[in-house]
Parts: sequence; C-alpha cells; structure tokens
Amino acid sequence: MEHHRRLNRRQRWLVVLAVVVLAAGAVAFAMRTPSPVGHWTSAEGHDEFLDAYTEAFGDLPQPEETLDVRTDFGIVRLYRFAGSGDAAIPLVLLPGRASASPVWADNLPSLLEVGDVYTLDLLGEPGMSVQEHPIEDDEDQALWLHQALQALPEERFHLVGLSIGGWTAANLAVRQPDLVATVTLIDPVFVFADMPLWTIIRSIPASLPWLPKSWRDGFNSWTAGGAPVEDVPVADMIEAGMQHYQLRLPQPTRIDEEQLEALDMPVLAVIAGASVMHDADAAVATAERTLREGTVLLYEGASHAVNGERPDEIAADLAAFLAEHPQ
Repeated sequence: MEHHRRLNRRQRWLVVLAVVVLAAGAVAFAMRTPSPVGHWTSAEGHDEFLDAYTEAFGDLPQPEETLDVRTDFGIVRLYRFAGSGDAAIPLVLLPGRASASPVWADNLPSLLEVGDVYTLDLLGEPGMSVQEHPIEDDEDQALWLHQALQALPEERFHLVGLSIGGWTAANLAVRQPDLVATVTLIDPVFVFADMPLWTIIRSIPASLPWLPKSWRDGFNSWTAGGAPVEDVPVADMIEAGMQHYQLRLPQPTRIDEEQLEALDMPVLAVIAGASVMHDADAAVATAERTLREGTVLLYEGASHAVNGERPDEIAADLAAFLAEHPQ
C-alpha cells in the first residue's frame, strides 16, 4: 500500500512535469521568430526599454568610461567606475536576467570602496550589448565573456555574478579560467542546486509578452520576497526587457559537482536563505562540499533580490574575502 501511494505521488509529479514541459514548448512555439539572435520585438518596445534603462542608470555613479567591445558573438557594453579602494585587481559585475548594469545601483557605492569596478550588460539579454551571432552552448557563453575581458587593459579580474550572472561567472571559471582571479556568486542559479519546479511554473506566464504587465510585476515581486516593484526604475527596466526583448540563448547547463571541485581559484558563495530560485540549504551543502577554496555564507531571510537588500553586507564580506585571498 505504501509503495502504491509513493508510486501515485511520483505519477502525479510526472504529470505536473509533463504539463510544465508542454507549456514551455507552447510558449517557445508561440514566441518563435526566424531570428537566430536575441532581438527587440519592435522599435516602440526598444524605445520603452531605453527610457527605463536611462532612468535606472541615473541612480548609478558617473562612469569613468563607457566601452563597447567586439567579440565573435556581438558587441558587449561595459562601464568602468573608478573606486577609492586599494584592490589591485578590478571587480567585474555580471547582472541577472533582463536586469543589465543598472541592477547594481545599490551596490556600487560600497563596492567602489573595495576598488575599481566594471559593470557589464550580458550578451543576448536586454541591455546595451548587441548580439550578432548565435550563442549555441555553454562553451559559447564562456567564449564571448572571455573575449570581452581580454579586450580590457587589466590582466585578471574578480568576477561577481548575480543570479544568471552567477552562472555566467561560474561557467567562465570552469571553461576559460585564465583571466579569473576570484569568483563571487550571489544567489546563483544552476550552480549549487536545481531550480524548483514551482518557480519554473510561476515563470511561464511572466514570459508571455502579451499578458498584462501586472503578471510580470507579480513574478518579479515574488522573487524579491514580496517587495513592491511598481514605479521602481530598475524593476520598470526589467519588466520592459521581459516584455519587448526576445531571448535566443541556450538553456544553461547546471554546473556539476566535479566541475565545482576542479575550480582552483577562491570562490565566495552568498546564498539567500529565502530565495525561490533553489533550495538554500541544499545549495549551501553543495558549495561547502565541493569548493576547494570556498567561503560559503547563508544570508538568513534574504530573497533572491539579496544584492539590493544587503548591499553593504555583501561589500563587507567581499572585502574580507579578498583580503584573505590576496592576488
């Protein structure tokens, strides 16, 4: 009888998973276009995003330099900010999905006390970077970022990645580590734990551009622990990107434990205790088990929007981490 109940539960989950897969397939079919690269779905939508990006960018310090770096896959936009700290190696900040450089507005004041900072708009995502050729797999994701960093005058970098930017940083460290001094992963996805099924289900309606803005705002608020997102410049930018930009990127492959164990540079993992993007306890356990030079911090009560909730704490922990691992 117990076996029968377990089987029924398993069958129910398989049915749910099948529904999710079918729904995701339907979304992909409905949103298909002939373009092999990420693109804006209309000129009006692009203008709406640019207005939101410009307003959100106004909350950042004035950059010392704006750089557009050509790679094999397109042009990558970076901003350089001059810091007051004494770190010899600059930080490179990689944002989350659809958020681009302005997502770091709350973090830059304290991070600039650590040292010089570059922010970067991910290639193939809404932002000022322009994808020109298909990005087909994880190797391509590592290659374009490696080429962008190669074009900068410094020889090594401290990577700091948020959410999908955390995966992007870890993916580079695994595949093209030459320029990477250290890696800081802020509640990364697809690195230390899988994404929960319920989060995948919740994300599907938010990915449909013709549904009301309130649906996307609701999803973004949910990932941020219920924080209001209406009339918040960064949130407006993210929503505009979700609505008007068509991604053409491969699904990231989960970084496996053997790859994590092989990393030979120091890694700081900041896990948000109330994140909906993974099981926080499982993520902490994986990080502690696999990272050879790992510092693993659990921020109790923090949501996936932990970078905006705990900016000074993150900067202080990062500064302490870099002091323990001088390069």
